[in-house]
Amino acid sequence: MFKPSDLFDLAQTEHAELFSGCEVAWDALKRLQDYLASYLKPGLHNRCVGVAWIGKNVFIGEGTVVEDGAMIKGPAIIGRNCEIRHNAYIRGNVIVGDDCVVGNACELKHAILFNGANVPHFNYVGDSILGYRAHLGAGVKISNVKLVSGTVHVKSGNELIDSGLRKFGALVGDHAEVGCNAVLNPGSVLGRRSVVYPNVCWRGTLAPGSMAKNRGEVEILAERRD
Repeated sequence: MFKPSDLFDLAQTEHAELFSGCEVAWDALKRLQDYLASYLKPGLHNRCVGVAWIGKNVFIGEGTVVEDGAMIKGPAIIGRNCEIRHNAYIRGNVIVGDDCVVGNACELKHAILFNGANVPHFNYVGDSILGYRAHLGAGVKISNVKLVSGTVHVKSGNELIDSGLRKFGALVGDHAEVGCNAVLNPGSVLGRRSVVYPNVCWRGTLAPGSMAKNRGEVEILAERRD
């Protein structure tokens, strides 16, 4: 399930060429910087509400609104009819598709968002790919660096696959949902329409349509009396 077409509808990005010939979807991250260097033609067709800081090497499509306090350093391509909300921080080598939301206090770095992806509240997305209409709940973090040295491995059953990347966060398939305050550890892969429940610390590969949830129970005590 690691091929680009297994996870993503390539018709839902104007940058399908980036995935051409990739046997595994994370190989597109290895190409991203060079792709932007050759493809990007700066131009701002958006509307700003308030004052935003936008670098020189940035393209933003028509109908997109960039709110007060946002910083877009670039290189970056942002599509049409997006919302780049207050205090969003978009760092280098980022592609955002059409109809996407990048919300308050969210940070994107070396990332690809397909059309309709939502990163709406207090999220970090580094070295990752979010599919068509993928959605992160408030506070979701995608960890992209191992605490120990070496490249990130992807777990598939009992097998570990070397991604060849020192920094690699997650592949989040089309329509996948990640609940509030969940953490996706380096090398995570979520299949299409999969669900990670709130507060789950996820590592590994989640099959399409599957759900990952904590089984911890909440203990209810007798009424407090002082």
